[in-house]
Amino acid sequence: MKNFLILTATIGALSAAAPAFGADLAGQPLAVKAPPLPVAAPIVDWSGYYIGVNGGWGTSHNCWDFNGVTPEGCHNSIGGTIGGQVGYRWQIFNMVYGIEGQGNWADFSGSNVSAAFPADIIDTKTDAFGLLTGHIGYAINAVLLYAKGGAAVTSNTYQVNSVVTGTEIGKSSDVRWGGVLGAGAEVSLTPNWSAGVEYNHLFMQRSSISFPAALGTDRVHQDVDLITARLNYKFGSPFAK
Repeated sequence: MKNFLILTATIGALSAAAPAFGADLAGQPLAVKAPPLPVAAPIVDWSGYYIGVNGGWGTSHNCWDFNGVTPEGCHNSIGGTIGGQVGYRWQIFNMVYGIEGQGNWADFSGSNVSAAFPADIIDTKTDAFGLLTGHIGYAINAVLLYAKGGAAVTSNTYQVNSVVTGTEIGKSSDVRWGGVLGAGAEVSLTPNWSAGVEYNHLFMQRSSISFPAALGTDRVHQDVDLITARLNYKFGSPFAK
């Protein structure tokens, strides 16, 4: 009987304490795991040496003047081009500065019937060009916008053909120098690879082209427009740790 009374008293005490114990548990704060901190977007460094390939389309606008006085007409020599480039860039904050050399094979060809000598066809072919330019650009992380300017050189062949037979009457060639202005946009694909598109306009000096004595001399003016796609591989920044 005594044990029964002790058991009953114990159960009663536990029952009375349960609400208070439950209230204490309810008042405890729940442990919540903090959300992960946002990961900062990677910052692209455009500094370093690079080498690449390019290819696209070009047109050379050529105007001939017989003996530098009598107009023979103008024509566009149009075709494809492929080549390569090598350069170096320095990035200071968002500004990017650089220097680049580029060499391309070209297949620009065009002709017209001479306005001064209707029995003749005058033809201009550009088979190669080169550029040596300085660059200035603005980087928006993985995107680089830039302008360029410098020196340009073209290799050209000039022909005079018969309208009637199509046979060659005279032929000459030259390498001429001039200037170039251009602009482009490039996107970083990986830490080393980037791709872009570029436009260039070449301002070439006038050149006197001498043919056999019977044909005399022509003064030829030339401008060139180029649109190319580019793929570059960067070797890395010399300041990388």
